[in-house]
Amino acid sequence: MAEKNGYFLAGLLKVTRIWNLLIIVLAQYCTALFLAHGSLSNEEIFFSPTLFLLSLSSVLIAAAGYIINDYYDVKIDLINKPQRVVIGKELRRRVAMFFHVIFSFAGILTGFFLSWKIGIVNVFSVGLLWLYSNQLKRLPFIGNFSVALLTALSIYIVHFIFPASHTLVIAYAAFAFSFTMIREIIKDMEDVKGDTAFGCRTMPVIWGIRRTKYVIYGLSLLFVITLGLMSYNYIGSHLAVLSAGLILPLAFLWYRLNKADTVREFGFLSSYCKYVMLFGILSMAFF
Repeated sequence: MAEKNGYFLAGLLKVTRIWNLLIIVLAQYCTALFLAHGSLSNEEIFFSPTLFLLSLSSVLIAAAGYIINDYYDVKIDLINKPQRVVIGKELRRRVAMFFHVIFSFAGILTGFFLSWKIGIVNVFSVGLLWLYSNQLKRLPFIGNFSVALLTALSIYIVHFIFPASHTLVIAYAAFAFSFTMIREIIKDMEDVKGDTAFGCRTMPVIWGIRRTKYVIYGLSLLFVITLGLMSYNYIGSHLAVLSAGLILPLAFLWYRLNKADTVREFGFLSSYCKYVMLFGILSMAFF
């Protein structure tokens, strides 16, 4: 029985992407450190029950989103990433759906316990995650946009409990949005074989790999220009440092993307974007 329970727990941890959930927590705590700097001590921020509950609600909803996404994508994942398929192997489909519902409701209720604004954001997030998994991810651009929007919201929502007026937080949310958008498009390039087989109409499927690369070049360039303009007009040196710091990572991304044409190379670039975004969010703690 113990072995069976361990097998089940391992499957649940895999399907909910435990390391990605920890990144959400880390990002929200870094955001809180930035927003509350000067008004609260680091100890007060780290041990804030409100911040803990906010992160808990975000993690529960993200976990539910990962579960429902894998639930609908089992057949596609058997082509794209057969070694990563958990639902139907290590976790029964009924059990997966049970945890999706429990995590979703728990995240929503925790959000409303904190404030009606957070509760509404959580309801919106659960609904969008279900719609994305069921339909939107099979469409060009809008599926990528949905995930990027939810990532940006996970940063900005901290502003509801630490309401310092900082335009820089919006800039960081935009940073998270942009790199998530780029990463999601690259993941579609990585998964083009399975997506094509099951009739998904992602950008790489309908436009091809080469044209999709041009979209990524354009999006990343637009983001850097927008960030630079925000720095010049509204914020100043802090955002200028972030903008300048993105030049080398983006140059490396463009270089490797231009050469990439295999699943392994696109997988590397997807992970690379995640780590660039993580280090960018961590820089909030130093500002």
